[in-house]
Amino acid sequence: MLHANVRPSRDLRNNYADVVKTLKQHDHIIITNNGVGESVLISIDDYAKYEEYLHRRFIYEELQRSKNDAADHNTELIDAADIFKNLEQRIEARGL
Repeated sequence: MLHANVRPSRDLRNNYADVVKTLKQHDHIIITNNGVGESVLISIDDYAKYEEYLHRRFIYEELQRSKNDAADHNTELIDAADIFKNLEQRIEARGL
C-alpha cells in the first residue's frame, strides 16, 4: 500500500466516488468515527493479494512445523495409506 488516507465515515456516503478512486490507486483508507480510527478500506484486488499472502504464510508455517516434527526423534511417523484406511473406517462406522 502506497499511502494511508484518513477519512470520516460520512465520506462513505457523501464522497463515495472519491473513496473508490482512492482505493483503485491501491491506497488504503482509514475510516474514522468521531475522530477515532474504526476500520480500514482496501480495494478488492489488494484484499485478494492479502488473502493469498495469508494463505501462503499459513502453508509455510505448517510446513515448517511438520519439518520440525519430522526431525524430532520422538515423533511417530504414520504411513499415508494407514491414515486413509483409518479415515475410511471412521466414515463407514458413521454410516456415511
